[in-house]
Amino acid sequence: MHSTVSDGSLTPSALAGKAAEAGVTALSLTDHDSTEGLEEAESAAGWLGLEFIRGCEISANGSVDVLGYYLPRHSPLLEEALARLRNTRNVRNAAILERLASLGMPLSEEEVRAQGVNVFGRPHIAAAMLHRGYVRRLGEAFSLYLGRGKSAYVPKDVFSAEEAVSLLTGIGASSFIAHPLLLRLAEADLEKLVRRLIPIGLTGIEIYHSEHDRRGERLLLGIAERYGLLSCGGSDFHGQAKPGVELGRGRGGLRVPALVLDKLKEHRLEKGLPV
Repeated sequence: MHSTVSDGSLTPSALAGKAAEAGVTALSLTDHDSTEGLEEAESAAGWLGLEFIRGCEISANGSVDVLGYYLPRHSPLLEEALARLRNTRNVRNAAILERLASLGMPLSEEEVRAQGVNVFGRPHIAAAMLHRGYVRRLGEAFSLYLGRGKSAYVPKDVFSAEEAVSLLTGIGASSFIAHPLLLRLAEADLEKLVRRLIPIGLTGIEIYHSEHDRRGERLLLGIAERYGLLSCGGSDFHGQAKPGVELGRGRGGLRVPALVLDKLKEHRLEKGLPV
C-alpha cells in the first residue's frame, strides 16, 4: 500500500487505522522509492495491535518494480540509493512538463501535485492534463503524448531489476517482483526474468494483487513452485489515486492468506535473518 509519502492519498498513520477497520492483521507500507513514512506507520500499527513489516517498492527498468520487505531500520546504502531514484524521477518529470509546454500544453508542478500526491509520475501528469482540458480521457494523454515513443515521452533512468534485488539482498531484506502480470510478458519471458534474478537473491513473486485474476494467480503459483520461490501479496492500495481498490481487499474480493507471511518468516529465520 502507498501513502502520501509517495502517490497515495492517505497518511501513513491513517493507512494503519484503515487497515485495522478492514480487519487486516499484518501490513506493510511500500511507498515508491522512499522509507520516509515507515516510522509513522509502524508507530500507528503498534498502537492498533497490528503486525507491521517495513517495506518499499523500488523502481527498476522495463517497468519492473521490486518490492522489499523487512527493511533494516537504518541503512545508509538503501537511503542513498532511494535518494538517487527520487532525483532521477524529478528530472524526468521536469523534462515531460517541458515537452508538454513546447506542445502548447503548459502545466506547473503545483498543478500536478494538486492531484493529491507528493511523488508523481505520468498518471498524475495525465490527470492534470485532463483537468486542464488538454485531453478528453486519461487514456488519450498516453496514446497521444505520454506513451512510449510519443511526443512528450521521456524514458526512465532507473535501476535494473538486478540492481534492485542485489541492493535488497545486500541489506538483508526480502525481494519480490511486484505485480508481474502487469508487465504483460509471455510466460516464457517472465520465467527468463525470474531465472536472471534468482542467483542475485530474489525471494519470490507477488502473486496476490488487485489486478491479478484467479487464472493469473495459478500461472504465477506454478512459476513460483518450479523455481522454489515464495509468494507475497497485497491490495496495492493508493486511496483516491487508484479508485476501486480497497485496502486489504483489493478489487474483486482479493484475499492474501496469513500463510504467505508465515512462510516468509520461516524462510528468513532459516537464513538467520530477523523477522
